[in-house]
Amino acid sequence: MKILLIMDPGIPVPPDLYGGHERLVYLFAEEYVKMGHSVELLAGPNSKITGNSYSFGINDLKRSKWQRLKEVITAWALIFSKRKEYDLIHNFGRLIYLLPVLHSNCNKIMTYGRPVSRPGIKMINNLPTKNLIFTACSNYCKSTGDIAGKWETVYNTVNFDDYNPVMIISEDAPFIFLGRLDKIKGCHTAINVALKTGSKLWIAGNISDTDDNYHYFKKVIEPQIDNEQIIYLGALNDKQKNEYLGKSKALLFPIEWDEPFGMVMIEAMACGTPVIGFKRGSVPEIIIDGKNGFIVETEQEMINATQRLNDINRNECSSTVREIYNTSKIANKYLEIIN
Repeated sequence: MKILLIMDPGIPVPPDLYGGHERLVYLFAEEYVKMGHSVELLAGPNSKITGNSYSFGINDLKRSKWQRLKEVITAWALIFSKRKEYDLIHNFGRLIYLLPVLHSNCNKIMTYGRPVSRPGIKMINNLPTKNLIFTACSNYCKSTGDIAGKWETVYNTVNFDDYNPVMIISEDAPFIFLGRLDKIKGCHTAINVALKTGSKLWIAGNISDTDDNYHYFKKVIEPQIDNEQIIYLGALNDKQKNEYLGKSKALLFPIEWDEPFGMVMIEAMACGTPVIGFKRGSVPEIIIDGKNGFIVETEQEMINATQRLNDINRNECSSTVREIYNTSKIANKYLEIIN
């Protein structure tokens, strides 16, 4: 089978630091090659897979609307000219990229890892389409767009080879918060939990440059960083994530929005580190309460859950998540839904 994978420009595939979907695209590209398929990639500059890569656009998340329009036209030209070569076009980028091939015979998968634009789904499904399937990274994410067309839930994965299970941690092990430092990610709540339980907290993640979230970091988070109890580690690469997640007693995930998946949860679990998360978005699907973490609804419930961490078997936490979100299994699921 010949497969084309598509990802928006902005961050290369694979990414050096932040870039969840870009990392996924790389994992699936390599897994499809292992399965014996021919794989090509259309993505931003400096993207590399085992197979042909076509570069378009620029790696700038703040690029202009005019630049994004040029990217669409470039993608259209390549996809349309090569449409008869592919057995599967798997799109992780913008839905509009598929417009020129909606009615072509090749199989098409449109994968969402974010809340879905319903007007876009209605528009596409009002056009003549053939062999088009929509997938979402959780049942919650699927529910945001399953108003027309054929939909399937296919969970995300991580490269489990990057994460080592840690069965024994120190008695004074810290909590960890890992994620972009936007208000909706809830770092302020993680700090409160650490302070009220007398625990250390590692904060890891990139500081947002949007005005509101930069203000949030400078006014709410930074003043509480003393590098003794509340410690800011900065943005972490995969090696550093493995190190710090494995040494933590729990990942705190006090989100204030409906997270479509939250790959950091399975990264932590892969290290044997349980997750205590607010009951929003995909959290009830990923956390098996009492097995690999705890599902809570308030800050006080999160504090209470920290007293139950010894109930979690870190070995079972790691082995369970590796079985459910196995990369080969997830890649095969994508191929199964087009057959």
